[in-house]
Amino acid sequence: MTVNIRLEEEKDHRIVEEITRDAFWNLYLPGAEEHYLAHTLRKHPDFIPELTFVIELNGKVIGNIFYSKAKIVADDGTEYPVISFGPVSIAPEYHRQGYGRQLIEYSITEAKRLGYDAIVIGGFPYHYHTYGFIGTKKYNISMPDGKFYTGIMALPLKAGALDNVSGKIIFSPGMYPDPDGLEAFDQTFPEKEKKVLPCQAKFEAAASELDENEY
Repeated sequence: MTVNIRLEEEKDHRIVEEITRDAFWNLYLPGAEEHYLAHTLRKHPDFIPELTFVIELNGKVIGNIFYSKAKIVADDGTEYPVISFGPVSIAPEYHRQGYGRQLIEYSITEAKRLGYDAIVIGGFPYHYHTYGFIGTKKYNISMPDGKFYTGIMALPLKAGALDNVSGKIIFSPGMYPDPDGLEAFDQTFPEKEKKVLPCQAKFEAAASELDENEY
């Protein structure tokens, strides 16, 4: 079994979108949006191609990770550039086999090598605490509504990178594509049944959970 991680190329675009669609289908909502996000993010100025990778198994692409620029805006208007990743996708038949971990760890190492200061993401804490991510409340970095959520986490890539930074995290507008284009884009893929599943309610609850931890 040969595993290879490399930068995404144009030839990978469609298979990456197919994998992303399959990986997220009915997970967070009936259907999926993440494949459309992958498609549109590549065209956004905040897209970071030098950190957008695919993972191959025996020469076959089985997963991918996207990175984009973000920023922390302090109360005085000072902006601190950071980066974020997502979507991260592994083809469903390869879930829970360690490929996602390899991909994320590789990309974090590359982000450090390229000199980025910190990564801020949204996701389930139990997925990301093992990589060193911690709630942004630790650094007094809130969402734009001024609240701290357990699912918003940061990982400094340099010692002390966030120690003197506070404010609101602003993810790229590229992470919120125009929803009007989703249906037409999705129709270019094979038809799949949209379902309401318990995991969707679990995600909604997790996304709104306030961080009550003391750091």
